[in-house]
Amino acid sequence: MNRYPFWKYLLVALTLVVGLVYALPSLYEPAPAVEVSGTRYAEVTDKTPGEIRSALTDAGIPFGELEILPKNKLRIRLEHAGDQLKTKHLLQQKLGEDYVIALNLVPQTPEWLASLGGSPVNLGLDLRGGVHFLIEVDVDAAVAARLEQNKTEFRSTLREEKIRPRGVKVSGKNSLLIRFRDQDTLDQAEEFMANRFPSFTFNQSKVEGLFELRALLSDQARKEIQDYALQQNLSTLKNRVNELGVAEPLVQRQGANRIVVQMPGVQDAGQAQDIIGKTATLEFRMTDWKNDLNSALNGRVPAESKVYKWRDGRPVLLQKRVMLTGDRVIDAKSTSDENGLPAVSITLDSRGGRLFSRATRDNIGKPMAVVYQEHKIFNRLAEDGTITRIPKKIEEVISVATIRSQLGSRFQITGLDSPQEAHELALFLRAGALSAPIYIVETRTVGPSLGQENIDRGLKSVALGLAMVLLFMLVYYRFFGLVANVALVINLVMVVALLSLSGATLTLPGIAGIVLTVGMAVDANVLIFERIREELRDGKSPAQAIEQGYAGAFSTIIDANVTTLLVAIVLFAIGFGPIKGFAITLALGIMTSMFTAIVVSRAMVNLIYGGRSPKTLSI
Repeated sequence: MNRYPFWKYLLVALTLVVGLVYALPSLYEPAPAVEVSGTRYAEVTDKTPGEIRSALTDAGIPFGELEILPKNKLRIRLEHAGDQLKTKHLLQQKLGEDYVIALNLVPQTPEWLASLGGSPVNLGLDLRGGVHFLIEVDVDAAVAARLEQNKTEFRSTLREEKIRPRGVKVSGKNSLLIRFRDQDTLDQAEEFMANRFPSFTFNQSKVEGLFELRALLSDQARKEIQDYALQQNLSTLKNRVNELGVAEPLVQRQGANRIVVQMPGVQDAGQAQDIIGKTATLEFRMTDWKNDLNSALNGRVPAESKVYKWRDGRPVLLQKRVMLTGDRVIDAKSTSDENGLPAVSITLDSRGGRLFSRATRDNIGKPMAVVYQEHKIFNRLAEDGTITRIPKKIEEVISVATIRSQLGSRFQITGLDSPQEAHELALFLRAGALSAPIYIVETRTVGPSLGQENIDRGLKSVALGLAMVLLFMLVYYRFFGLVANVALVINLVMVVALLSLSGATLTLPGIAGIVLTVGMAVDANVLIFERIREELRDGKSPAQAIEQGYAGAFSTIIDANVTTLLVAIVLFAIGFGPIKGFAITLALGIMTSMFTAIVVSRAMVNLIYGGRSPKTLSI
């Protein structure tokens, strides 16, 4: 009675050793560091460490080891976390914009632990510091943009089939309206369009003598456009955050039309918001040299042209047809032209290169304009105190130059105001344009000191809760309370080990989940010990009381913990951010507490009382 087979003791011992090994790395506090990454335009060479040492020494910033990493990177370990931002700005000025400077934390895990795959628990934004953005994507704008594209496509497709519509326009949020002169042309167009555009439903009508064909976008097609816009924006934002040089960023979808962006280590929320929130791109259009600008300014604008303005307000008449957009840009680099003025060198993909080469070949000797486009959001305060977000599309001509020869996939644009603007435009073009406007609905900044304060307070709460539980169990249950306390400490070690192994991120709500686990972990032992006391009062022998206590409380423990585990799973499935962090630690704590309370504590009791016939129990 009250004996485990040898393999069970071996399993418990092996589990404890594995848990201890993978929990140990979290005891080693990571060192603050700055990583320098080269690009295709700048490499980390053997001279780079010397330049960095000289710059840091002159600035009086204490630093440790400089190590060259694979993939054209170099890491500088610092002595104080407060020197990270200062070091980043210093190195950016010293090395130039072609290098990416990122803040990071370097694990101090011993080599023998690292060789076994041990790593410290990942800390969330609220514990490390950084900025958090909750971004809403205007998916309706993506649908509107697609309808504008379809409008042009409808017109050109019908003309190719020798069908002449009187006009095509967007009507409402989900439909296009095509007008014809007679019923025969309407019938011919409907039959052709229904086969050519299956994502639309076509209906005929007659209004004021005009024959109309309404093309209604299907719900499925609308949803696909919205999902595609959200995914494209998600990918673009990831590229932009990576271009900023943020170590371990988080960019993920939240719900139907929102994206969460977390950038640990970034403290300048204004700069980060300016970078990720812009929707800048370029369009290349030919100027309308055939028509008179003054006539257009007086209201007689040609149907195929549009009046744009330079940044200083001067008007210019351009063709509506777009030769090339920024979507075809695969690389962009801020540079200077032959006069030393800021410029951007652009590389197109293969299709973009072919299109641009053909377009410029056919227009040699004619002027071409570069139009800078950006979507901005302006807030308007109403009388009732509510704030209305008003999107505005800004279009500015930044360059008009005569095409001297046929251009290919590599060329340069000029006309930019400053090197900083050239650098940002190059970043946007490399990362890609956003498919739909975005609104930043929430911004939170957590400083490094506040993050450390959160860690300190969280650890204090765990320590205080643990001490109170340990004291209560020891006083109330005496020796068996000591057994429960050992099991509780082992439980915490296993939770930390599982967080490390799973790669989960520990947040402040996650620490709250651990504190809750401390209280719940002894609940199973309380059930077992009270059942043992009850058996002793019924006249059972100590050995029988132990056996019946563990066996009788087992079903109750399973029921209580499984129901709580189901709640944790639901919280993880439908929750976001902090709720997920709480659910993860709670679920892990429940599973480990069941193992330690039922298996580990029983193993310790069996080792002490197994094979003996004690007359009394210290409980």
